[in-house]
Amino acid sequence: MKTICNEEFGGERPLFASKDLRLEHVTFHAGESALKCCANIEAVDCLFEGKYPFWHTRGFRVEKCVFTPGARAALWYSSDLVMTDTQVDAPKMFREMERLSLTRVSIPDAQETLWHCKNVELREVEVRNADYLFMHSENIDIENYRQQGNYSFQYCKNVEIRNAVIDSKDAFWGTENVTVYDSELTGEYLGWHSKNLRLVRCKISGTQPLCYCENLIMEECTMADDADLAFEDSTLRADVRSAIASVKNPRSGSIKAESIGELIIDKNILAPADCKITTEK
Repeated sequence: MKTICNEEFGGERPLFASKDLRLEHVTFHAGESALKCCANIEAVDCLFEGKYPFWHTRGFRVEKCVFTPGARAALWYSSDLVMTDTQVDAPKMFREMERLSLTRVSIPDAQETLWHCKNVELREVEVRNADYLFMHSENIDIENYRQQGNYSFQYCKNVEIRNAVIDSKDAFWGTENVTVYDSELTGEYLGWHSKNLRLVRCKISGTQPLCYCENLIMEECTMADDADLAFEDSTLRADVRSAIASVKNPRSGSIKAESIGELIIDKNILAPADCKITTEK
């Protein structure tokens, strides 16, 4: 493997189609597509300032690097990425990618990030300003995670999340086969139109959560005072270890809670309209 140390590059495609290359303390200044169509690349302690550095790249490791805001859309149409201890200040990262692992990565401007990706692993990752994160992605494994940003995980499939704090309006819309363990989920309209959403020991905050769900499972969860008008038109099995502010027209299944402030069953409830509801009070 060839090594390049302490050099600077700029302009268009300076290392286009490189293979078996290790970069140490290298700076990529303004320009485009610095490492496009490359394979087997290692980048350690590098600075990326130009646009689109890693497009159509196969097999690469990024460690202790910085992507400045100018390095927007840096990683697209690529596969087999391992990224560790890296600061990503650029938006629109990680598109149309397969097999990517991020560990101890911070993305403070994560707009439109991780779209159409498959086989994703995140460990100790923090994202902010993350509107539309993970759109249409699948096979996602997340642990020890912090997120602020709305409309996250829309239309995702096969997701497992552990020990997360997610502040997101409209999270998990239209998802399929998502399980969340031991996490805080804050934001209105959580999980609408989802299939097979399972929440285990989670705390739910925000108005009108978990409506229009198919086969919603809640195990040992709690709900905050603002989580009102819950479960409209949903089929579910919910074990809630707290009070619920209000429940409206659940379609079918069962709800167990400490108490329900207001139970709304009206003429608009959908068939079979046979949800079994029990409370301790």
